[in-house]
Amino acid sequence: MKPPVDALYPLILDNIGEGVFSVDEDFHITSFNTEAERITGISRDQAIGRKCYEVFRASICQTGCALAETVRSGKPIRNVRIDVLDANMDVVPICVSTAVLRDEQGRLLGGVEIFRDISDVEALRSEVTGQKGFRDIIGTSVPMRRIFAMLPDVAASDAPVLVTGASGTGKELVARAIHDLSRRHKGPFNQINCGALPDTLLESELFGYEKGAFTDARKSKPGRFVLADGGTLFLDEVGELSAAFQVKLLRALQEGEVQPLGSTRTIRVDVRVVAATNRDLARAVGERTFREDLFYRLRVIPIEIPPLAARPKDIPLLVDHFVKETARRTGKRIEGVTAPALQALCRYDYPGNVRELKNIVERAFVFCREPRIDLSHLPEEVLVRETRESVPPSDEVGLEESPTTQEVETLRKALEKHRWNRTATAKALGIGRNTLWRKMTKYGLLEVADTVPEP
Repeated sequence: MKPPVDALYPLILDNIGEGVFSVDEDFHITSFNTEAERITGISRDQAIGRKCYEVFRASICQTGCALAETVRSGKPIRNVRIDVLDANMDVVPICVSTAVLRDEQGRLLGGVEIFRDISDVEALRSEVTGQKGFRDIIGTSVPMRRIFAMLPDVAASDAPVLVTGASGTGKELVARAIHDLSRRHKGPFNQINCGALPDTLLESELFGYEKGAFTDARKSKPGRFVLADGGTLFLDEVGELSAAFQVKLLRALQEGEVQPLGSTRTIRVDVRVVAATNRDLARAVGERTFREDLFYRLRVIPIEIPPLAARPKDIPLLVDHFVKETARRTGKRIEGVTAPALQALCRYDYPGNVRELKNIVERAFVFCREPRIDLSHLPEEVLVRETRESVPPSDEVGLEESPTTQEVETLRKALEKHRWNRTATAKALGIGRNTLWRKMTKYGLLEVADTVPEP
């Protein structure tokens, strides 16, 4: 006797090579096949009954859910590329298609989503382009993976973001990734360096001006806020704003409108603000050089990018990327770096961070005439660090590479004394901020710091 067709459906679904799940009208998961379990790392028993966005945590869940659009419109959606977070908080690229579910009378039952893991395709693309990481940000180290894991959720919100980190760490790339993942990705991404212009020019650039507002204003010009309407405005080096201009920026952020120079009217704007700085703004607030109200207005979601010295695992990936990128741009047939050169690059501290590494590779291309970059093509500062590899740097006295319990406790007490302010702690210990970050990461103190409220 043949089994009924309905009884075969679960067996069929569990033996196809794509993930499949269905939801009811309230988006509670009602079925979840074997491939869906494999891709997400979440079992069927854990998934069924939960809201789909609690299981998938996709980059479009809160702002542009394909399944929600299908249920609303009744129209299927095909092959949408999105990112989801699996049970280990790793980013998994998938391609999804959706359809509506109805009973025999045409009444709405819910929806179904079919998705496939395209990690292999993405990996192949990464191999071809030399990219490894998330969007245009390269890195597989734990600190960077933490940032990658939070970006989809950050992008789903319209809350202001403050990206902090030393110069050259890639704050602009993070801002662009947030924009590209957000519902505003089709809108403009406009940026301005707040530390590069005096107040008068910065005001006209941000807020715009009317014809005749000043001597050279021969015609009206919209400001960056207006130009970024419906998109994202990236305020770089926001820590360099004068006290007077901080007031004007705060007013624009609070009211959601700007007043061009020479105008009596205000213009409403719909802009998501991402700000960045290499300054310790919490300390600047304490020193009364940065407004507390503006600080908290910008820092609704803080993202701190670690210095390159704190993520040495990423250095070989970055070197490989910059070599391939420079080779394409210059036409020089340089394939990579020798083992001794890579070893030297991995031991260097990079006070200029990722930007410095990129400059080092570009400099090496000028002098290299062999297939691979060698020690002789690297700058003196990298070679000096290499020759004293067995000697602890002078700024790390008392914090040896193999820590004792006493040394870890000394570092912890110094951090607690300075209320976990890294700039103040590094200064008190006589070490660099990058070195302090690296030590905190190595000794497991960075996780502790994340739980301590900033002063």
